[in-house]
Amino acid sequence: MKRIMVLALAMLTTLGPAVAARAAGLNDVIRTLETPFQADAPTAAAIRDFQGDFFQESRIASLDRVQRGRGRVAVKFKRLQQDRPPLAMFRWEYDQPTNQEIISDGQTIWVYMPENNQVIRSDIDVVNRTDANDPLTFLTGLGNLSRDFNIGWAEPNHDAEGNWILEMTPRRPSPMIARLLIVVDRRAVREFTGHGTVNHYLPMLSSTVYDPNGNSTIIEFNDIRVNRGLSDSYFDFIVPAGVDVVRPTGQGMGF
Repeated sequence: MKRIMVLALAMLTTLGPAVAARAAGLNDVIRTLETPFQADAPTAAAIRDFQGDFFQESRIASLDRVQRGRGRVAVKFKRLQQDRPPLAMFRWEYDQPTNQEIISDGQTIWVYMPENNQVIRSDIDVVNRTDANDPLTFLTGLGNLSRDFNIGWAEPNHDAEGNWILEMTPRRPSPMIARLLIVVDRRAVREFTGHGTVNHYLPMLSSTVYDPNGNSTIIEFNDIRVNRGLSDSYFDFIVPAGVDVVRPTGQGMGF
């Protein structure tokens, strides 16, 4: 009898995440992911800012090459009007493979490359018009994913820890995104379905973008802190002395 009990406990430990993953429906997971970023999100449920660490891996299919990077990220959402998406302000600071900063105050995007003594300056409105699915402006659409994408379960629909995996395809053809995978924190889903808030969790643990050419970029978030009251000034960029400012002529940012 003791041996049977030990085996039963071992099975429960092994199957625990998978059993938990069957407890919520697709709509529950989508609402958990979208609601905190919507313009009319209840105050208790809204994510106003977050910051933490990230890991990025990009695969270039034509060159069979993989490039990895990591650093720190901070994002702030300003809800100006209930009928418009929140304004996204962000700061990505890469330590690897090279030092680089990508900063936006919601109106201008700065891509600073210290090794080149150069910063690329772009207006966010121009980026939005040239390609609404540009990865740099993806953050502004987190609250409207079901409007912009067809969303279903990925295969498999959860990872080894029981976190949910959603697969999305753009409702309109995009030169940047053929398919998008988002891993949603199971703890955020549990909190949202039970209490209507994600508590202190960032729902999105990682996102993977596949473009029409077979290239992919995955970004994983770690050690995330939510709603710490980041100031607007944190997303200002002051051009260092002697650095050249370049205005791009092509479409999109392509970092």
